[in-house]
Amino acid sequence: MSSQIVEPLGNGLSRVWELRDTLLDVHTGFQHVVIGTTAQGVSLFCDGERQSTEASQLVYHEALAVPAMLLADKLDAVLVIGSSEGVVSRLAVAHGASRVDHVDIDSVAVRACAEHLPYGYSAAELAEAEHGEGPVRVHYQDGWEFLAASPGGYDLVVIDLPDENDDEAAQHNRLYGTEFLSRCAAALAPGGVVVCQAGCPTLWRNETLIAAWRRFTALFGTVAYYGSDEHEWAFLSGRADRVPDPIGTMVDRLDRSAYRPASIDGPALRACGVPPYSVRASCLPEPSV
Repeated sequence: MSSQIVEPLGNGLSRVWELRDTLLDVHTGFQHVVIGTTAQGVSLFCDGERQSTEASQLVYHEALAVPAMLLADKLDAVLVIGSSEGVVSRLAVAHGASRVDHVDIDSVAVRACAEHLPYGYSAAELAEAEHGEGPVRVHYQDGWEFLAASPGGYDLVVIDLPDENDDEAAQHNRLYGTEFLSRCAAALAPGGVVVCQAGCPTLWRNETLIAAWRRFTALFGTVAYYGSDEHEWAFLSGRADRVPDPIGTMVDRLDRSAYRPASIDGPALRACGVPPYSVRASCLPEPSV
């Protein structure tokens, strides 16, 4: 018998997912994790929110990682915070990274993803990463604490967490704030990039995107937007210095990239690189009367 997950989308709005079967249903100590089969294949839910599905996960993860990898001057050392599935770590290695530190506070969730999801880490890959036997090293630690002790030198810092919300008890919200972004920026090598899942551009649920846009534009000299045209999420990449044409830079580097994305090309980088007017206007000065 199928069951349902009712996912909140906004004030008075929700989406219903039909689970044809449930592979895992566990409270980890940090969150409620459900992995089951939906119309989009094997899917991951955390605290009632869809995190990834077999059908759309590559579109999501490429939208998060590829523009940022292309904006960075080099990609040798990468820090990934969150992203339990491990897809971003694998993309970074495919792009040429020789060291990926993957930090996630929830070991139960990461291991469950490796066991049950047909994408991301395999169980064998995760075991190697846990023992530091390859380019990826997994650290089961709070991202805030990891950065506080990190020597830095990262070419890319990826923040891939559940969407920011107004729940004061949600511990991940602090990893979206200006102080944490500043710590991420301080951990960068010259020419490095911080990228964050920044929310949804849809008018009736864009509050977190506007908040993220304001933080990034206040903190970074260069901010690049990528709003996926095949998913519902937008992503922000920031560099400390000023790049005259960040989208042009990404397009030029795409042809020389070691990783060939399946869902992003030059026209996509250009078409998806302009934030909605309401987001851009949120930082404009008030008109004079």
